[in-house]
Amino acid sequence: MFGLGAMEILIILVIAFMLFGPKELPEMGKQLGKAVKGFKETADDLRQSVEPEINMITQEFKSVEQDLESHMKEAEEQIKGATDTESGGSRPV
Repeated sequence: MFGLGAMEILIILVIAFMLFGPKELPEMGKQLGKAVKGFKETADDLRQSVEPEINMITQEFKSVEQDLESHMKEAEEQIKGATDTESGGSRPV
């Protein structure tokens, strides 16, 4: 958990118990849990609103990539056709 071992977590819990006491510590745990839950819900909402946009952008990039590849193939064929025509139709082996 966060790169902490069992001993480090135990020390943190003992210090928190000494600082806040047995009455406030459970309340602080509840508040921390609520904060983490709220953060997760906000992150999920953000992910749900952003994912469709990202998928749409990805599809647009794929479409542009395919168009670019087809134009490059057409250009290559035109160049090959022009060089074949200039060399008289025979290509050296």
